[in-house]
Amino acid sequence: MKKKKIKAILQGIVIALICAVDVYPLLWMVSASFKQQSEWTSKPAYALNEGFHFQNYIDAWTRGHMATFFMNSLLCTLIALVFIVLFACTVGFATTKMQWKGREFVSKFFSLGIMVPVATALIPLFQIFNQLNLLNTRFCLIITYIAFGLSLSIYLVQGYLRSLPDELLEASVIDGCGIYRMMWLVVTPLMKNAIVTVLVLQFFFKWNDLLFSMTFISDSALKTVQTGLLYFQDEFGSKNWGAIFASVSMSVLPMLVLYTILNKKVMEGMTAGAVKG
Repeated sequence: MKKKKIKAILQGIVIALICAVDVYPLLWMVSASFKQQSEWTSKPAYALNEGFHFQNYIDAWTRGHMATFFMNSLLCTLIALVFIVLFACTVGFATTKMQWKGREFVSKFFSLGIMVPVATALIPLFQIFNQLNLLNTRFCLIITYIAFGLSLSIYLVQGYLRSLPDELLEASVIDGCGIYRMMWLVVTPLMKNAIVTVLVLQFFFKWNDLLFSMTFISDSALKTVQTGLLYFQDEFGSKNWGAIFASVSMSVLPMLVLYTILNKKVMEGMTAGAVKG
């Protein structure tokens, strides 16, 4: 019994240390976002803030144009997510549950997309968008987000659908369900955990995108949150660190809230199909 108690205490200490290492940077960032400019010069960076200087958030939202950057990121991300989920569900269903010639090839073709490095496609995409006059448009970001989000999303949906009993689909056919009604009325409601997993993961990837948005977008009015943070640092001649950390905190907040609410379903969706039966 004593050995078990000691082991449990040691495990608790290790978990607490890991949590402290993970949580401390976040708490420090939020604390730094409320500091006045004078505190950065008179005190060490790790010192706690003297009060809550909410003007930093006002400066970040107005003078730093974070409102514009947030709107651009939301538009590009949400539109891309709609098409990613739509295509992932339909392609995943077609390559997993439907019988047709060439489905294995199509499935492997999409799987190969996971192994394509983003950097290798950057220059060709830039040249294509340049020739089509699509640079500095939200459309070029949206279509790129969709293309690079499909492979992983289809892979996750396929993993879930493989664990779905074929007898359920056969029963729906016997009851008179056509292929489209089966897909949207029977299969899709059962895939909610997989869909939530795809939504959350792809939201993180697209919201945090810096490479594509920095390469394809140079118009300040179309910049997304991540490129906007780089642009925001130059808004103030003498680095307004409080406002900078306020803008970073605002960019991180949507991801934290989303994952906190949906983390259970994300875990269920990630492990779906790992155990048969």
